[in-house]
Amino acid sequence: MSIATLILGQSGTGKTASMRDMNPAQTFLIQTIRKPVSFKAPGWSYATKEHPNGNIFASDNSQTIICLMRKITRPVIVIDDFQYLLANEFMRRSEEKGYDKFTEIARHAWDVLTEASSLGNDTRVYVLSHTEEDQGGTTKIKTIGKLLDEKITPEGMFTTVLRTSVIDGDYAFTTQNNGRDTVKSPMGMFAEPRIPNDLAAVDKAIVNFYSITTKPSNQPTH
Repeated sequence: MSIATLILGQSGTGKTASMRDMNPAQTFLIQTIRKPVSFKAPGWSYATKEHPNGNIFASDNSQTIICLMRKITRPVIVIDDFQYLLANEFMRRSEEKGYDKFTEIARHAWDVLTEASSLGNDTRVYVLSHTEEDQGGTTKIKTIGKLLDEKITPEGMFTTVLRTSVIDGDYAFTTQNNGRDTVKSPMGMFAEPRIPNDLAAVDKAIVNFYSITTKPSNQPTH
């Protein structure tokens, strides 16, 4: 069973930038919207037929993402931004009448999240997504409306949910629930309720907590 972690935060609060110290030889980035990464680092390139050893692939199709995750041999997979997996399909189907599309969109999202926790034992999957406030004022993962929220509670599919925090220009992750959000982490995984915005450090903490044996990975196949 792979270890899936949810990283929540508003746009511009450091979700993607937290990848800056990740080892590109060990990491594969799946983008739901093709865009330049928000940090300057060598070793990141798109996987294409001409460059099959690249470590970035753009797709918002749930089945394509699932098939890709099953083929990737690198130990770390990042999905950025999960919310657009929902939003893009919703917009493509916006002219469809009835409520069946919401069930289908929810199912596609559920399929991806289920797969994220069903890969090889040494694999870590980080799902990055935007936040919103519900009617009660709780900050949660952003979906596409109440109908989808009634189908699944994405945070419930993760043991660890972190949230970005920016205070006076200091970018960090929160690791403990403040009573008004959905943040959670296992007892003892993180020493502080607020840790540096560094996905590599988070990955190291998860590897240590679960006693994961790290080893060099082969290049991914597509």
